[in-house]
Parts: sequence; structure tokens; C-alpha cells
Amino acid sequence: MKKISSLLLLFTALSYAQTPCTNGFAGQYPCNGYNLLSHITATTMGASGGNDTWGWTDPQDGKEYAIVGLDNGTAFVDITDPVSPVYLGKLPSVTGSATARDIKTYNNFAFVVSDNNGNHGMQIFDLTRLRNVTNPPETFTEDVLYSDFENAHNLAINEETGFAYACRTNLFGGGVHFINIQDPLNPINSGGVSGVLTHDAQIVVYNGPDTDYTDREILFSYNGFDGDVTIVDVTDKSNPQIISNFSYSNNEHAHQGWLTEDQQYIIMGDESDELNLGLDTRTIIFDISDLDNPTESFVYFGPTAATDHNGYVKGNTYYLANYNAGMRVIDISEIGSGTFNETGFFDVYPDNNASGFNGAWSVYPYFASGNLIISSRGSDGGLFVVAESLLETTSFEDSITFEIIPNPSNELINIQLSQSVQLLSADIYDNLGRQVFQSKDSTSINISSLNNGMYFLKIVTDQGSFTKRLIKI
Repeated sequence: MKKISSLLLLFTALSYAQTPCTNGFAGQYPCNGYNLLSHITATTMGASGGNDTWGWTDPQDGKEYAIVGLDNGTAFVDITDPVSPVYLGKLPSVTGSATARDIKTYNNFAFVVSDNNGNHGMQIFDLTRLRNVTNPPETFTEDVLYSDFENAHNLAINEETGFAYACRTNLFGGGVHFINIQDPLNPINSGGVSGVLTHDAQIVVYNGPDTDYTDREILFSYNGFDGDVTIVDVTDKSNPQIISNFSYSNNEHAHQGWLTEDQQYIIMGDESDELNLGLDTRTIIFDISDLDNPTESFVYFGPTAATDHNGYVKGNTYYLANYNAGMRVIDISEIGSGTFNETGFFDVYPDNNASGFNGAWSVYPYFASGNLIISSRGSDGGLFVVAESLLETTSFEDSITFEIIPNPSNELINIQLSQSVQLLSADIYDNLGRQVFQSKDSTSINISSLNNGMYFLKIVTDQGSFTKRLIKI
């Protein structure tokens, strides 16, 4: 009986967690090219809403974890099996509820700040503790609380140098506070920079086209309602030097930006221009080939009026959390010629695509698996795990053209076809769309070599292509 119950639980979890993007929707969520692998609501994680997200991969075993900011704490979710994620527990907020929380990682530790009216400081949490969770969800405590500042709106970390940068704290006039975290359990106050009102920042060891600053540690400060960007050399923490300060057309709120991988361009969003100026989603691109004299290169307008929030670059792709319009995926390979091209999206807020502050807060695109995590506001928001769809089919799941017998199975499966249907090929794909088995025309397949979990069996016939879920146990 226990074996049957476990099998039923596995089948139920896998069958209802993943929803493919077909005909423009994954369940209730509008989509283009991205499947929904799983969704854990903020309510499930004991919160009223979500905010930021980041990721961590355990170097010991390659397991992938989503770290999710909530209004009342920080959640940790094992997404190694993205279809059946495990909510491991929560690190409660130091000072209660907060709209904004920000998380980054360094050297197997998570660093968490919160933007509220209390003395939250920066929580430091040893992520390797997640290996030993036996009875989830647990309530965690931080390993260290750094309290030299009260609260911070954002946090940036330069993993190359081992420094954290707390943005818009009560220190340095709302600028950036430097913290040496090379020994994460013994953080050291290392000063800061004033004269800027930093909303968010990115810090790199510079290796871009301006050779005057090669190997210098450069901070890019996005200054919110000041409507400008400041570039600062922070190599010498005791004597930071402002390199340049620049604005842009129709500036409302310089919210957040990210460098291209060649460090020649900044891709930045203005959080208030859609709402205040009635624009479609506007992304501003700056040419920073000369750090002393940056220029506005061009502007990209998205297909909706939704407000933009956090965006990140991976290779030639820009992943944008676009609030009401969800996650937008943009090809930036032609940035040199002033061209962006949206290639896909997954909309976590199906109500509308208007300007405003519901829906996708952030997206994390850096897992080796290719899975993406999106954090979303509201009690029914929380964490979404999605992946690019690589399967194109005439029909998914509801086809009466064929059956898989037995399903679930641990060894041999048979494809039972409707009369007059001719099988041309049968292939099995994992939940990332990777082909794991190929057969030309056999209706009998041995799956004993596959790992347990959910797969897709796609058949091509003389009447079209069809796909069904397959469970290996």
C-alpha cells in the first residue's frame, strides 16, 4: 500500500506541475516559447506577496535552489527537479513585513537586505545548511546579522572581489555602503560613497573597451528619481572616485541596469516613464565604450505598456521582469546596430499588460540547467519555474491518436495507435526539451535506463505530431 501511495503522489505531483505553452497559453498564463514547469504561491510559503529572487547552485552536487524574497522573509526552494520543487523553509525578516527585499549570493552564502522602517541590517545565511533539511519547511535563523546600517533598498555583490554594496541605506547620504565579505561570517565595514542617491548598482572588475580602467573595480549606480547614472571607481575603498555622471531623454526613474558581457553597453530600465509619460515599455541603451563620456545609444520599446523592473544579461539574451507583462526575453545580438528583438515571454500576471506594479518583480537566468525562475508579487504570485519550449506538436496530451501503456512504467512501454494512423517516429524528451531517446518506427520502447521523473513522448505520424506525458518510476 505504501508503494502504491508513493506512486500516486509522484504521478499527481508531476502530472499537474508542468504545463506546456500551447496556443499561446500555459494554463491561464499567456506565453510564447516558454513552458511552466512549476509554481509555488506566496501563500504556500506563508506570505502575502513576493518580491526579489536569486539563485544558488550547490558546488558539491550541482543541485539548484531558488531564493525568493517575500514580504515577511526569504524562502529557499530546491528546484533541482523543476517540475516537483521542494519548499525547504523560510528565513524570517528581522523587522517584520517589507515591500522590497533584495538577495545576492557569494561563496555559498546568501545576503539579504530589506527596505522598511526598522533596523533590519543584512542577514547572512549559510546555504550549505539546505543540504541537511529533513523535515521541510523549516524556520531558519541567520548565521550572522550585519547591523552597521539600518536598512537598504538593494544589494549588489562583486563575487570577483568579495565585496557587498548596500544601496540607499541611512549611511553616506543614501549612496552605497561597502562591506568586505571575503570571510562571510565576519563582514567588515569598508566605507562607502556619497554624493549619489543609489537605487541599484552593478559592480564589475572592468575589462571593457576603455583601457584606461582595465582591471579597476567599477561601480555603476542607477540613481532612481534623480534620473541619472553615475560611474564610480571603487578600487580604493577609502577613496572612491566618480568617473562620470550622465542622464537621458525623458528621465523619470533610473531604476536598474545591467552591462552586456563585453562591457560596452548598459541596458537600463526607467521604472516610472510608462506610468507617468504613457509610453510602452522603454529600455534605454547606453554606449559606455568611453567611461568618461557615456552616450545614449538608442531606445527599445516593448510590445506592451507594462512597467519594466529588473533585467539581466546572459550571452546575447536580455531577460526582463516586466511587471504586468511578466518575463520578456529579448535577443540583443544586434545591439551594435541599434536593434533588439523579442523572442519569447511568460506572463505571470494574466489580468492585463498595463503600466503598474503587479506581476513579475525579477528573473534569474543563470542556472546551468537553463531553467528560469521568476518572482511575482501578490499572494497568488510567488515563484514560477519556467523553461524554453523546444517541442512543437500538433496536439498535446488530449490527443486520442495514441496511448502509452503502461504509464507510469519502470521498463517497457508500448505505443497503442488509433486505427489507420501510421507511426513515423517516436522520441522521448526530458522536461528541458532535450531528446533522451530516439526511435524511427518502433511501438515498443524500453525506458529502464532513464532516471525516474517526468518525460514527454512525442510521436510523428502520417496525420501530424502528438505529445503525451510519460512517467518513469
